[in-house]
Amino acid sequence: MTTLYGIKNCDTIKKARKWLDDNSIGYQFHDYRIDGLSKEQLKGWAKELGWEAMLNKRGTTFRQLPEADKEALTEDKALELMLSHPALIKRPLLAANGSLELGFKADSYAKLFEVAP
Repeated sequence: MTTLYGIKNCDTIKKARKWLDDNSIGYQFHDYRIDGLSKEQLKGWAKELGWEAMLNKRGTTFRQLPEADKEALTEDKALELMLSHPALIKRPLLAANGSLELGFKADSYAKLFEVAP
Protein backbone atom coordinates (compact mmCIF):
# COMPACT_ATOMS: atom_id res chain seq x y z
CA MET A 1 0.00 0.00 0.00
CA THR A 2 1.16 3.52 -0.79
CA THR A 3 0.84 6.03 2.04
CA LEU A 4 1.53 9.74 1.87
CA TYR A 5 2.33 11.22 5.28
CA GLY A 6 2.11 14.91 6.06
CA ILE A 7 -0.16 17.77 7.02
CA LYS A 8 -3.24 18.50 4.95
CA ASN A 9 -2.73 22.25 4.47
CA CYS A 10 0.95 22.03 3.44
CA ASP A 11 1.57 23.34 -0.10
CA THR A 12 4.11 20.61 -0.88
CA ILE A 13 1.62 17.96 0.25
CA LYS A 14 -0.93 19.47 -2.13
CA LYS A 15 1.58 19.21 -5.01
CA ALA A 16 2.40 15.59 -4.17
CA ARG A 17 -1.29 14.65 -3.89
CA LYS A 18 -2.03 16.33 -7.22
CA TRP A 19 0.84 14.43 -8.87
CA LEU A 20 -0.37 11.10 -7.45
CA ASP A 21 -3.96 11.85 -8.51
CA ASP A 22 -2.93 13.04 -11.99
CA ASN A 23 -0.98 9.80 -12.47
CA SER A 24 -3.83 7.60 -11.19
CA ILE A 25 -1.77 6.26 -8.30
CA GLY A 26 -3.87 5.05 -5.41
CA TYR A 27 -2.67 6.09 -1.97
CA GLN A 28 -3.81 6.65 1.56
CA PHE A 29 -3.19 10.07 3.10
CA HIS A 30 -2.07 10.05 6.73
CA ASP A 31 -2.26 13.44 8.44
CA TYR A 32 0.23 13.58 11.31
CA ARG A 33 -1.96 15.94 13.30
CA ILE A 34 -5.22 14.03 12.87
CA ASP A 35 -4.07 10.41 12.57
CA GLY A 36 -1.07 10.69 14.89
CA LEU A 37 2.32 9.00 14.89
CA SER A 38 4.11 6.57 17.14
CA LYS A 39 7.66 6.84 18.39
CA GLU A 40 8.36 3.42 16.86
CA GLN A 41 7.21 4.68 13.46
CA LEU A 42 9.47 7.73 13.71
CA LYS A 43 12.41 5.60 14.85
CA GLY A 44 11.95 3.29 11.84
CA TRP A 45 11.89 6.23 9.45
CA ALA A 46 14.91 7.80 11.14
CA LYS A 47 16.83 4.54 10.81
CA GLU A 48 16.21 4.51 7.05
CA LEU A 49 16.29 8.24 6.25
CA GLY A 50 18.32 9.75 9.10
CA TRP A 51 16.73 11.97 11.73
CA GLU A 52 18.63 15.02 10.46
CA ALA A 53 17.00 14.68 7.03
CA MET A 54 13.57 14.30 8.62
CA LEU A 55 13.82 17.40 10.82
CA ASN A 56 12.45 20.49 9.08
CA LYS A 57 14.59 23.31 10.42
CA ARG A 58 13.34 25.79 7.81
CA GLY A 59 9.76 25.99 9.00
CA THR A 60 8.03 28.36 11.36
CA THR A 61 7.51 25.62 13.93
CA PHE A 62 11.26 25.06 14.36
CA ARG A 63 12.02 28.78 14.49
CA GLN A 64 9.40 29.25 17.22
CA LEU A 65 10.85 26.55 19.47
CA PRO A 66 12.62 27.71 22.63
CA GLU A 67 16.38 27.99 22.10
CA ALA A 68 16.95 25.21 24.65
CA ASP A 69 14.97 22.80 22.43
CA LYS A 70 17.02 23.70 19.35
CA GLU A 71 20.40 23.33 21.02
CA ALA A 72 22.42 20.11 21.34
CA LEU A 73 20.00 18.08 19.26
CA THR A 74 20.35 14.33 19.46
CA GLU A 75 18.25 11.72 17.71
CA ASP A 76 16.15 11.06 20.82
CA LYS A 77 15.58 14.76 21.47
CA ALA A 78 14.70 15.42 17.80
CA LEU A 79 12.26 12.48 17.69
CA GLU A 80 10.54 13.69 20.86
CA LEU A 81 10.22 17.16 19.35
CA MET A 82 8.77 15.66 16.13
CA LEU A 83 6.25 13.66 18.16
CA SER A 84 5.21 16.79 20.07
CA HIS A 85 5.26 19.04 16.98
CA PRO A 86 4.50 16.99 13.83
CA ALA A 87 5.05 20.07 11.64
CA LEU A 88 8.77 19.58 12.37
CA ILE A 89 8.79 16.50 10.13
CA LYS A 90 9.88 17.29 6.58
CA ARG A 91 6.98 16.78 4.20
CA PRO A 92 5.81 14.82 2.43
CA LEU A 93 7.01 11.41 3.43
CA LEU A 94 5.90 8.78 0.93
CA ALA A 95 5.95 5.07 1.75
CA ALA A 96 5.64 3.10 -1.48
CA ASN A 97 7.03 -0.02 -3.10
CA GLY A 98 9.02 -0.91 0.01
CA SER A 99 10.88 2.38 0.23
CA LEU A 100 10.56 5.84 1.72
CA GLU A 101 10.78 9.09 -0.23
CA LEU A 102 11.24 12.33 1.72
CA GLY A 103 10.11 15.56 0.10
CA PHE A 104 8.40 15.91 -3.27
CA LYS A 105 10.17 15.83 -6.61
CA ALA A 106 8.09 14.84 -9.62
CA ASP A 107 11.07 13.08 -11.23
CA SER A 108 11.68 10.96 -8.12
CA TYR A 109 8.01 10.02 -7.90
CA ALA A 110 7.95 9.15 -11.62
CA LYS A 111 10.96 6.88 -11.18
CA LEU A 112 9.49 5.24 -8.07
CA PHE A 113 6.19 4.48 -9.81
CA GLU A 114 7.75 3.85 -13.24
CA VAL A 115 5.70 6.61 -14.85
CA ALA A 116 6.91 8.84 -17.67
CA PRO A 117 7.87 12.26 -16.17
